[in-house]
Amino acid sequence: MKYYIIAGEASGDLHASNLMKALLKQDNTADIRFWGGDLMQAVGGTLVMHYKERQFMLLDVIFNLRKILGHIKFCKKDIEAYQPDVIIFIDNSGFNLRIAKWAKAKNFKTHYYISPQVWASRASRVEKIKHDVDAMYVILPFEKDFYKKYAYEVQFVGHPLIDAIDNRKQVAEESFRKEHNLGDKPIIALLPGSRKQEITKMLAVMLSLVDDFIDYKFVIAGAPSQDFAFYKAIIGNKEVSFINNKTYDLLSVSTAALVASGTATLETALFKVPQVVCYKGGSISYQIAKRIITLKFISLVNLIMDKEVVTELIQNDFTKSNLKNELHKILNESHRKKIFTAYLELEKKLGGKGASNKTAKLIVEGLK
Repeated sequence: MKYYIIAGEASGDLHASNLMKALLKQDNTADIRFWGGDLMQAVGGTLVMHYKERQFMLLDVIFNLRKILGHIKFCKKDIEAYQPDVIIFIDNSGFNLRIAKWAKAKNFKTHYYISPQVWASRASRVEKIKHDVDAMYVILPFEKDFYKKYAYEVQFVGHPLIDAIDNRKQVAEESFRKEHNLGDKPIIALLPGSRKQEITKMLAVMLSLVDDFIDYKFVIAGAPSQDFAFYKAIIGNKEVSFINNKTYDLLSVSTAALVASGTATLETALFKVPQVVCYKGGSISYQIAKRIITLKFISLVNLIMDKEVVTELIQNDFTKSNLKNELHKILNESHRKKIFTAYLELEKKLGGKGASNKTAKLIVEGLK
């Protein structure tokens, strides 16, 4: 069968690549064409466009509207030329829901893996999703109940991060430290995000703590979408290390982490690393988001647990003073034990291993 997959950003590339592997096991004749990244390309199939070519923050969307509309138009033409048996959307709702509406009208089968975060804002979109998406596979335990309120039955398949972390090739801490010249101090990982705007706003504040924690080694987790030269301008003469595209290896040897809000907060929790969640956006973007997002928390860890497990420093609360205080807390042994206990409960709620295989099986069986 012919599968057309549309993913955006690094996390979408990761989860889509694992889904592709599972699809190939379920259907050895699978022909896959996709929008994604390096991980998907490594699996096989045909890459149409890399996600790096279409990464935009909120205000960037306004200034690059013509380019974005051009991508949408090109995607539609490419789908019509390919004539897939199914289109599989991976997260990336701004782009994917537009394509889904068009595809449904053209009678293509539409499946969605990793739901748009309609539970966070603009729940009115659920009716459109019900109309335009034939099957939805959700990865957060509360999403099934959320959709049920709108009479839309979805499948909870578990979270793919559990598989991604479990399947990774593990590295020995000693060799990892030696390879990257990290010495023997406990490591504090800095995960400032993957987009230039968020890295620019958050990394400088994170780095301001380096001189206050001289008994620890600060290490920046570089995003695969950014070059070191960009980070270097922010780092200046700070005594920190930089490791690109090895976030999981870094987390596996870290004592604590300062993490930009997003998927990385959940990844950090699954590695059982105590963390402080950070977020700072542009003032206009933040004010817009504040008015449309209806959640008690911004981190996936706290959302899934429905309580504050990790501290969130948002916008004006994201200061050097507050960050310093919270880092001291998560380095305290008694506080760390509470976080570890909550992390174990979190992992149970996520449903165990096999999300990619479950989803692939449901997709293939649904096409027969």
